Amino acid sequence: MAVTIRRLAEGDRAAWEKLYAGYAEFYRVTQTPEMRACVWGWIFDPAHETEALVAEDAGGRLLGLAHFRAFARPLSASTGGFLDDLFVTPEARGKAVADALIAALAAEGRARGWTVIRWITAEDNYRARAVYDRMAERTKWMTYDIRL
Repeated sequence: MAVTIRRLAEGDRAAWEKLYAGYAEFYRVTQTPEMRACVWGWIFDPAHETEALVAEDAGGRLLGLAHFRAFARPLSASTGGFLDDLFVTPEARGKAVADALIAALAAEGRARGWTVIRWITAEDNYRARAVYDRMAERTKWMTYDIRL
């Protein structure tokens, strides 16, 4: 499948909303139109850290998204990139769309001088983990949250 990875554009809103709603549904997270509007605003606010890439097929249809941001790494005195959200439409899964999004983000990170691209996923997200295990090194670190 021919896919192009590019920055999210203002004209992509309806297609992006559909993708992002699919991502929330996949993780069984309640997401409102107001929440999507907030994230959309962050992506297009040059003062906000959130950025987005999308995967587009030859016909211009969006197949996937990647939301990411820079993060400070004080212990190594460096900057890394954090992949917050990665989603590929069910019909495009298994066609290297996720690979292309991750590879494009890695290229972006290299261009910015980042030292790592990092992300988390659900333990039972086996299909995605098969991609991640091919493309990245699983770390020994566990994640903790304090809900505020």
